[in-house]
Amino acid sequence: MTYLRSVLLVLLVGFGLAGNAHSQSVYPSKPITIIVPFGPGGIADITARSFGQAIQVALKQPVIIDNRPSAGNIVGSAAVAKAAPDGYTLLLLSNGNAVSTGLFKKLPYNPVKDFAPIATLGYFDLALFVDAKSKYKSAREVLDFAKGNPGKLTIGTIAVGSTQNLSAELFKSQAGIDALIVPYNGTPALQTALRGGQVDVAFEILGPMIAQVGPQGGLRALAVSSDKRFPGLPDVPTLQESGLPGYNVASWNALVAPVGTPKEVIGRLNVAVNDAAKSPELQKKMQALGVRTQGSTPEQLDQLLKSEIQRWGEVIVKAKITPQ
Repeated sequence: MTYLRSVLLVLLVGFGLAGNAHSQSVYPSKPITIIVPFGPGGIADITARSFGQAIQVALKQPVIIDNRPSAGNIVGSAAVAKAAPDGYTLLLLSNGNAVSTGLFKKLPYNPVKDFAPIATLGYFDLALFVDAKSKYKSAREVLDFAKGNPGKLTIGTIAVGSTQNLSAELFKSQAGIDALIVPYNGTPALQTALRGGQVDVAFEILGPMIAQVGPQGGLRALAVSSDKRFPGLPDVPTLQESGLPGYNVASWNALVAPVGTPKEVIGRLNVAVNDAAKSPELQKKMQALGVRTQGSTPEQLDQLLKSEIQRWGEVIVKAKITPQ
């Protein structure tokens, strides 16, 4: 009897351990939080919420959006870097994280080593804009004027160190022109300056400007910044087509988890994100905001982040922006 009891006890313990292992391996079994290091209502926030809804349906668990805006995306990013690597706390990573690496002397996390890549969500183009009454009818005319009149062209952007501002610096560098970049405190101020003639052209993300493009809006898009035309503005060429070979800039958003998150969890999230990115309904919704939805493999996101850190680091050094 003693022997029989021992055998039964071993079996019961074994079944219990197996049951616990099984319950731990089922992901997800509770709500998932996506920390967004931007305020509510912007493109990053809307992107996170849109993909969050799709992930929620796919994985059958609530997805909570937690907005934690701060300079350089630092607060939200640091929170995820320190979170448990279990797949229940994710970060909306962006090219802003890549830029921050060059703008700050020290970050409380390493954007490459402290996160496990999941997938890209989408890309949003910038564009070169002018007032609808501007003499410039194409980006090539802008380039020709700048080359023939050193120091005369003025380019408006938002804050120094922003993607828009650094894109203008890259435009100057690759075009080999001498132009004055004028930073403004936000898109509304930039639009006012452009319409009022305080600057000749402006670099800004398509999203907040696209409604102003056209006869009724008062602005004209001369060229988009990425290497392909934006589907919502098919008649607007790229800067590459406009006489600036190799110029290719697009802001982007992605999802990452804390480093150490199990590969099978990353895999489930990756499939959910890529399926969402292919959804015609989601594509249509995001296109209205100037966003091209596009998923990726974790490896592709890893390479994107590393290449963006290097590229924007070089632009920051060339622009002589002192790290904070």
